[in-house]
Amino acid sequence: MVKPLRALVPEDPPAFLAALRDALAGNGPALMPMPTGGGMVLEDVPIRVAVVIETSGSTGTPKRVMLATNALLASAAASAVALGGTGQWLLALPVHYIAGVQVLVRSIAAETNPLVLPPGHFDPEDFLRLAETMTEPLRFTALVPVQLARLLDAADDPALLAVLRRFTAILVGGQAIRPDLIARAAELNVPVVRTYGSSETAGGCIYDGIPIGDTLVRVVDGQLELSGSVLAEGYLGDETRTDERFLVEHGVRWYRTGDLGEIDPITARVTVLGRADNVIISGGEKVSLDAVEGIVRSCAGFEQAVVIGADDDEWGQVPVVVTGGDPLNFSDVAASVVAALGRAARPARVVLVAAIPLLTSGKPDRRTLASTALPSNMGAWHKELGRSGPNNND
Repeated sequence: MVKPLRALVPEDPPAFLAALRDALAGNGPALMPMPTGGGMVLEDVPIRVAVVIETSGSTGTPKRVMLATNALLASAAASAVALGGTGQWLLALPVHYIAGVQVLVRSIAAETNPLVLPPGHFDPEDFLRLAETMTEPLRFTALVPVQLARLLDAADDPALLAVLRRFTAILVGGQAIRPDLIARAAELNVPVVRTYGSSETAGGCIYDGIPIGDTLVRVVDGQLELSGSVLAEGYLGDETRTDERFLVEHGVRWYRTGDLGEIDPITARVTVLGRADNVIISGGEKVSLDAVEGIVRSCAGFEQAVVIGADDDEWGQVPVVVTGGDPLNFSDVAASVVAALGRAARPARVVLVAAIPLLTSGKPDRRTLASTALPSNMGAWHKELGRSGPNNND
C-alpha cells in the first residue's frame, strides 16, 4: 500500500507541527520539508513512511531518505531515555534537516510545546530571549557546532551563560566538533552532548560515543555499520543505492554509513574517524582528509579551516588547507600533521579565502571550495614547504 508525499516549506511552524503529527499518526500524507518549492504532491511512498528528508549533498548527489513513523518515534524514545526524560525543546535548526524534524518529533512524543527560533542568521541574543521563556523542568535544544561556538563566544553575558547552564542537554552534531569547543563548554559547565547519526538513522543514534536505544554498531573493513529500529526504509526512487547502503545479514538489517570508525573493545565507545570517501592517495599512501582536518583545526588560528584534496603531477593528490584565518604559522600546522599522520598527509599549501562557504546546515560547502578555491597551477606549491617525497625529513 502507498500514500501521497507532499513537499512542504515549513514557513508556519504550528501548521507544520500539526501536519507532522498527522503524518506520524497515519492521518495525512507523508511530508518532505524543503527550504523552497513546497506545495507539490510528489510520487507515492510506502504507507508506513511519514517523512522524507533530502540530504544536503555536501560531498555527493542528494538523496531522498524515507523514514517510517516507527523509526522516528523509536529515535525520540531512545533520546528521551538517554537524556533522562522528556521535556521542552527549542528548535534552532532548519526543519528540512533531520535534526530539525527530530526536535518536533520529540516534542510531539513528549506532548510539550516546542519553541521555534526564527530562521535566518543565528543570533545569541535571539536564542537567549527565546530560551528564557521555556517553562518545563527538562529543557533541550539541538545545534550544529558553529551555533554552539557563537553561543560560547557570547557567554561572557551572565544571562546567556545562565540560560545555557539551565538546559538539561544541548545536543551538538551534524558534523565533526572541535575538541577545544567541547573543552570550552565543559569549563563553562554548559551541558553539551555530542551526537552521531544521519538521516538514514532518523537522527542521532550515538550520544557521546555510546549507542542509544537498540542501536547496534560494528566495523566492517574499517567502516561503521549501524543496525536498530531507527533505520530508514531506504532512498525514494533509488533501489540501487538502497541496496548498496542497506543490507540484511542473518536476519539483521544494517546500514553502511560510509564513515571510517572504530569501537573501543573495553568501553564499547564509538569513534568516528572521517568519511571513507574523503580519502586521497598521496605519494602512494591513503590519506584521510578528515583526519588531516582534525589536526589542522586543533591549531590556533585554524579552528574553522577546511581540508580538501587537489590533483598534483608529482604526488597524484595532495591535501590543501583552505582558511579565512592567519596562515603565518602554517609551517607549524604542517609539522603537526606530519607528526600525527605521517609525511604523505602533509598539506601542500594554505589557501586564503574571505569566508568559508557554508550550506544552510552549517556544514562547509566542500564542493564549492574545491571548484573555486584551488588555483589551476599546482606546480610551485611544494617547493615552498619542501614537500619532496614520502620519506623526506622536513
